Amino acid sequence: MSSITSVSPRTLGDVIPGGLARSVALVVGGAVFVGLTAQVAIPLPFTPVPLSLQTFSVLLVGAVLGSRRGVASMGLYALAGVAGVPWFSQHRSGWDFATFGYILGFILAAWVVGRLAERGGDRTVPKTVGMMALGNLAIYAVGVPGLMLFANLSLAQALLVGVVPFLLGDALKIALAAGLLPTTWKLVGRRR
Repeated sequence: MSSITSVSPRTLGDVIPGGLARSVALVVGGAVFVGLTAQVAIPLPFTPVPLSLQTFSVLLVGAVLGSRRGVASMGLYALAGVAGVPWFSQHRSGWDFATFGYILGFILAAWVVGRLAERGGDRTVPKTVGMMALGNLAIYAVGVPGLMLFANLSLAQALLVGVVPFLLGDALKIALAAGLLPTTWKLVGRRR
């Protein structure tokens, strides 16, 4: 008599059946999702960094896909954009613009958030808040030096135009994710 053991999903993406085909679809879908949400952008006159939904979607992709698929998805997003797909914010492509460092930061953020989600970091509100805050910090850790390099800014200037104006929006996005991710896990748990 054989027993069938049920493996708990590590991320929300694992809830979807399909093995390799699922993973490929999630990686491509995550990149497309970020590319679409990057177009919801408001240019700000005092900074080269637009206000957009892009960072929120990057962190969601990392949480839902996990570390490996999240990195693959954001890597695909970055590589396709560098190759000419105009899906960076404000329909940009290439790599020689002030906010390209943030795009590279998306890869690190997807890994950080994905790794924490694999360990249950998206199952409760407090853990989700911490996970998303760390993801934002990962984006800034790469984005701010990139802004300094591409826009020829000092660290103080880069923080002033590349971080400070976005902190309130980041807090709102974190609050939204803190409600969305644990609630989704509860709904998934009821269906199993």
